[in-house]
Amino acid sequence: MTPDQQNPSEPSSDYKQEKSTEPAPTASNPGYKLRYILSGHKFSISSIKFSPDGSVLASAGSDKLIKLWDALTGQIIHTLQGHTEGISDIAWASDGEYLASASDDKTIKIWSMEDRREVKTLIGHTNFVFCVNYNPHSNLLVSGGFDETVRIWDIARGKPLKVLPAHSDPVTAVSFNHDGTLVVSCAMDGLIRIWDAESGQCLKTLVDDDNPICSHVKFSPNSRFVLASTQDSTIRLWNYQTSKCVKTYTGHTNRTYCIPACFITSKGKYIVSGSEDNKLYIWDLQSRKVLQVLEGHRDVVLAVATHPTRNIIASASMEKDLTIRLWFDE
Repeated sequence: MTPDQQNPSEPSSDYKQEKSTEPAPTASNPGYKLRYILSGHKFSISSIKFSPDGSVLASAGSDKLIKLWDALTGQIIHTLQGHTEGISDIAWASDGEYLASASDDKTIKIWSMEDRREVKTLIGHTNFVFCVNYNPHSNLLVSGGFDETVRIWDIARGKPLKVLPAHSDPVTAVSFNHDGTLVVSCAMDGLIRIWDAESGQCLKTLVDDDNPICSHVKFSPNSRFVLASTQDSTIRLWNYQTSKCVKTYTGHTNRTYCIPACFITSKGKYIVSGSEDNKLYIWDLQSRKVLQVLEGHRDVVLAVATHPTRNIIASASMEKDLTIRLWFDE
């Protein structure tokens, strides 16, 4: 029985289309409205990511499954199975042909989108793998985990090129910059570190005075800044060249979970994040004002993703909800 042929009275996925009668937003402000609700995961959804061309949304979570959805209609496409424990993170290769997944089974799996099957398993982490990302050429992967290391993998050989003793606590996020020369990592030790991807040398450590647990970090689209989410209900934009925090975004609640923030660049320049009050918050990048709050989830909004070209936000929630919601501003 395939995952999508379960008990007909309890379909593995269904989606609902939402209609809205709210007035149209002004040209300058975001006006995202709920369009689809996607159901299918059985346990908390930990990560959602749009494919590079924006046609597919991948989701993964504690049910050990990866689900592929049509990003524009909300229909389920396929379910991938293979991990023996929950999945914490997924990442697309830049050409959209492969998807990587990081799991509590201590492995990273590489999945072919053409064959819709697992093609490689990367083994080396000695504890849960919590985060993963491709470099722009998609020949390398960076991963981090509860063994406190950051690993840079040669995908073709399936072996780590570098094992960086990066942090003194579990590593919560890792990412390459836009040309693949730098890696940024963050951890529960509150430190954000910038690494030379080739040599593995630590070039910089960013630390806030209060040193809150750092949940998520990523480079801005131009790679001149780093956006960091911390468990003091604050998102910070760092100029890492000067080691200065240049903007802070507040209003949401984040004290317990690793909740990522994303840039929206398809229309204006915004920051979006999930929140432990079951909402999504959208800030103006420059003014730092909250411009829109999206309500509807019934539990912590743990994952959020933004479409590469269109004004679409995907959000996913925890145990009491288990839905993915697609919000459109168009």
